[in-house]
Amino acid sequence: MIVVADSSPLNYLIRLGHIDILRDFYGRVLVPCGVSIELQHAEAPAVVRTWIAAAPEWLEITVVQNIDETLGAELGIGEREAISLALEVGADVLLIDERLGRHAAETRHIPVAGTLAVLMEASLRGCFDFLEVLGRLRQYGFRVSPSVKADIIARYKAARRKAP
Repeated sequence: MIVVADSSPLNYLIRLGHIDILRDFYGRVLVPCGVSIELQHAEAPAVVRTWIAAAPEWLEITVVQNIDETLGAELGIGEREAISLALEVGADVLLIDERLGRHAAETRHIPVAGTLAVLMEASLRGCFDFLEVLGRLRQYGFRVSPSVKADIIARYKAARRKAP
């Protein structure tokens, strides 16, 4: 499986202490240089800067060969590079949270998943309590609309009822 990640899911998973679930789920994750640079920015949390400075082997920082020039300026460089890399490598999934970036990826037929989907899957696999982690995300500035939050909680509860 080919997985590309944007900054936001990496940032939140690092801060929550659950970044290794990406390795456990996907084996390796591709990250464009622009995302690596964003994670090293002076305003990024120290734990994030420290993690990316000594990135694990399963995280592959990759130079994007062809930036999709049709991606608008409303997207950050990390998002533009992540979407472009996903197109370039034929990614099975792009990990991205931002609404505009998700929309741009989906219009290019790139399957997307965000931090919440990754955390929900990990919880369903028994890694931790999803609702507790969802509450912790707020302290890190994670924003989600009430309707999206209600939807993901309903999907989580439904999946738990179906689980053996």
